[in-house]
Amino acid sequence: MFKLSEIKELIKLLDQTSSVHELEIESEGMKLAIRKPDRAEGDGNVLQAAPFAYPFAPAPQPVSPQHTAPPVVTEIPAVPQAVSAPAEGALHKIVSPMVGTFYSAASPDSPSFVKVGDRVSEKSTVCIIEAMKLMNELEAEVRGEIVSVLAENGQLVEYGQPLFLVKPE
Repeated sequence: MFKLSEIKELIKLLDQTSSVHELEIESEGMKLAIRKPDRAEGDGNVLQAAPFAYPFAPAPQPVSPQHTAPPVVTEIPAVPQAVSAPAEGALHKIVSPMVGTFYSAASPDSPSFVKVGDRVSEKSTVCIIEAMKLMNELEAEVRGEIVSVLAENGQLVEYGQPLFLVKPE
């Protein structure tokens, strides 16, 4: 099982070397693939994640036989433009501290930790990010009101991806 710090170190090492362009590691049913894009593809590394089942995750979709590579996560959803009242610059973004799966509740039968309009404190749990079968609770780290939820339950999220917008108090 990989630790977040190990993954970050692998990304740094791959970025710093000129001779290695792709790295694949498989351990305990998890597969991590990191590759440098060709110059034509743009800058930055692309992280690939193989789908796996989790007790309360949505069932994986069948993969067609001609598709052998796992999905490539390259795009971060844009922040919705329909944020009312305060300007977006005045809002605090709660971002994902790691690559993983976003869960809005502790289990499928539980209510969401937070929803639009809820008040949160610095220690309020807003979601769970599941990475490598570890459930990581994410705290708001700011006192205020949830203005927007930017991720969907079960969605794969990137490091640094905005998940919530909060109007600070």
